[in-house]
Amino acid sequence: MATLVLDSGAATAKIGYSEEQVSVIPNCQFRSKTARLKTFTANQIDEIKDPSGLYYILPFQKVDFSETTILITEPYFNFNSIQESMNEILFEEYQFQEVYRTNAGTLSAHKYFQENKSELCCLVVDSGYSFTHIVPYCKGKKMNEGICRINVGGKLLANHLKEIISYRQLHVMDETHVINQVKEDVCYVSQDFYKDMEIAQLKGEANTVMRDYILPDFSTIKKGFCKPREEMVFSGKYKTSEQILRLTNERFAVPEILFHPSDIGIQEMGIPEAIVHSVQNLPEEMHPHFYNNIILTGGNTLLPGFRDRVYADVRSLTPCECDVSVLLPENPVTHSWEGGKLLSESSDFMDMVVTRDDYEENGHSICEEKFDI
Repeated sequence: MATLVLDSGAATAKIGYSEEQVSVIPNCQFRSKTARLKTFTANQIDEIKDPSGLYYILPFQKVDFSETTILITEPYFNFNSIQESMNEILFEEYQFQEVYRTNAGTLSAHKYFQENKSELCCLVVDSGYSFTHIVPYCKGKKMNEGICRINVGGKLLANHLKEIISYRQLHVMDETHVINQVKEDVCYVSQDFYKDMEIAQLKGEANTVMRDYILPDFSTIKKGFCKPREEMVFSGKYKTSEQILRLTNERFAVPEILFHPSDIGIQEMGIPEAIVHSVQNLPEEMHPHFYNNIILTGGNTLLPGFRDRVYADVRSLTPCECDVSVLLPENPVTHSWEGGKLLSESSDFMDMVVTRDDYEENGHSICEEKFDI
């Protein structure tokens, strides 16, 4: 029986059958200004000629899954009522034959333990679109007392960048899709915030932080891009028809929110502090094992400098006798999906799922009993 692995994130869904490659698609539906009567789902966004000012709609799409097993992720500490609704949707609406619900971090930890057989502990840092979760695992089981959530993610960064650009240069408050792309293309995590701030205040070519971003016009330029440094004009104005955003300190000041949310008035810990807080809630003899096995997943970890900054800050906050190791997987966005693929192919997987017959006989209680949510 085919197993469909679905890691459903707030921005993207990582989906694919276990014997196939993963697909990363936008986890929403869209309507555009120019085609409001037509709805586009997931990667159909590529068909939209003008993706500025997109309207987002949450999706559900009817497909025949009566001979399919699904492994699906959901948030930590999900409300019981939502879990019951998910069971009803998966078994009754979509008619899946077998279901296994879990957390994305659990799949990432499973992949890590499979690849590092000698390790018993790891700390998964999942920084996604809506939240950042820090979750400790020991012998494959998550330790609830150490789970920490920060209400800071990629959506907050993109919204803050929209506000800065709208205040300084050009009104872009409706251009979520475009500005999110700007964030991914030009932002980076500073290793020395104050030094970079000094550089950003310099004039002309001495300002090595400054970048010009060419905005898409959706006719000749379909996707925005960063202008090469050697083509930048440091005095006077461009004489072309290109619409340009000039970015300086926002390149690193926006990602800095992940490390210091208080910079914009959010009274929460930054990621390194939350990592230490999570470990401090666990038995002391286990601390060295967690500090030595920190795994970064989620889209925000792709920001240049993210891994090095987490390492440096955690290193400065931990005892010198503890080794600190921070691992950034080859693809942190699909890492948990790959863990789900591994799990679905293991000999124990069939003992973990709930079949439709089990569900029809026992209801929601059998899912509560078998799923480690």
